[in-house]
Amino acid sequence: MALEPSEQTVTVMGWVRSFRNNQFIALNDGSTNNNLQVVVALGLLDDATVRRITTGASLKVIGELVPSLGKGQKVELKATTLEVLGDSDAEKYPLQPKKHSLEFLREIAHLRFRTNTFGSVFRLRHSLAFAVHQFFNEKGFIYLHTPIITSSDAEGAGEMFRVTTLPFDATPRNEDNSINFKEDFFGKSTNLTVSGQLEGELGAMAFSEIYTFGPTFRAENSNTARHLAEFWMIEPEMAFHDIEDNMNLAEEFIQYLIRYAMAHNMEDLEFLDARLAEEEKQKPQNERAEMGLIEKLKFVVENQFERITYTEAIQILLDSPHYKKKKFKYDVSWGIDMQSEHERYLVEKHFKKPVIVTGYPAAIKAFYMRLNDGCEPGKETVAAMDILAPGIGEIVGGSQREERLEKLEARMTAMHIPLEEMSWYLDTRRFGSVPHAGFGLGFERMVQFVTGMTNIRDVIAFARTPKNCEF
Repeated sequence: MALEPSEQTVTVMGWVRSFRNNQFIALNDGSTNNNLQVVVALGLLDDATVRRITTGASLKVIGELVPSLGKGQKVELKATTLEVLGDSDAEKYPLQPKKHSLEFLREIAHLRFRTNTFGSVFRLRHSLAFAVHQFFNEKGFIYLHTPIITSSDAEGAGEMFRVTTLPFDATPRNEDNSINFKEDFFGKSTNLTVSGQLEGELGAMAFSEIYTFGPTFRAENSNTARHLAEFWMIEPEMAFHDIEDNMNLAEEFIQYLIRYAMAHNMEDLEFLDARLAEEEKQKPQNERAEMGLIEKLKFVVENQFERITYTEAIQILLDSPHYKKKKFKYDVSWGIDMQSEHERYLVEKHFKKPVIVTGYPAAIKAFYMRLNDGCEPGKETVAAMDILAPGIGEIVGGSQREERLEKLEARMTAMHIPLEEMSWYLDTRRFGSVPHAGFGLGFERMVQFVTGMTNIRDVIAFARTPKNCEF
């Protein structure tokens, strides 16, 4: 809705944000948070039409753009005709022109797009999604659509949503009382995917570099501000890449996305920056962020990420005043799967910038990660890398994949992953195996980072969380 004064007649359509003095309408079409002031001359409309111009109503206005004498806008529209396209009952419309809490807006998620905050968030989400495709396209990657329904568990997590057409009240059983999946739609047990990675590796073994970008599902009962049951993930897989190449690409990717948002959505970022600053003022001094939103984003694109090993990370935590004063909820020792509080300490308190951690214990990582050579028994590590971001913790998880067939088979056997069922995956190691690597970026966490929103439910249109599947 970027408009300049002109002699010509223009037609605008949008929704009423406010109507003052029976004369001034703030109209918005969703393309920006800036409203267009429509000036209705007294006597232009009959009383019945004036009464229909309420917050939330949709209008079609034809008129002349003229320089505005009022504050806050360069132009305004002098209406010559006005048509109410859709009425909005002012008594019942939940979004009155006042400040609403994010909790309240989650309850009316079907209407929250019409607020300034969510207008900015979802325009930024769009830009970031577009930038994802542009980044990989410029590098010659192939976009691969991997299946949403799958019979494999890529993470070995076991927390998946089952896909079935079997009747709940009369599930067919085998003689040992196990479910007879041969009667099911696909003839076997199937789930919603937790990752497109394994299929992505198949593509990388033909095209060298691919990426996936689609919905993934986790049936974890995690009711937190950073978990969703349905979320979007970007997963590049690259043949002929090692862990170092993987880290370099992930860092370049994150910085590219942020630069794109800053180049194309600065107005929305400025609005969210001001919103966050207001929010920070409500917190005690010691809990306030040291940087504003835009300042943080600039810092991330202008500085290299810190790179440390898992072993170094654990030592930093053990030596920290935080640990010595028993301020961590979860204990710290070599071998733990670092919790969000540990990750955020490293990023926000110790290094004060994004951190890439490598060389995680094999015992806490997935079967496909490449075992590092020369490890002492009991202290085996893998060529894994996690990128930790301020305010969120882990934003990227990736690794160099285990390309050696015998080592991969041994690891799968030790982790009770059936080799026969995964034979299709092992073929990538049987026929022309190469060193290769990849990572996954949780898209919502990236959107959170760029928008400064603290709850992941506020960066996806309709959040799917435990006991919540509305709209």
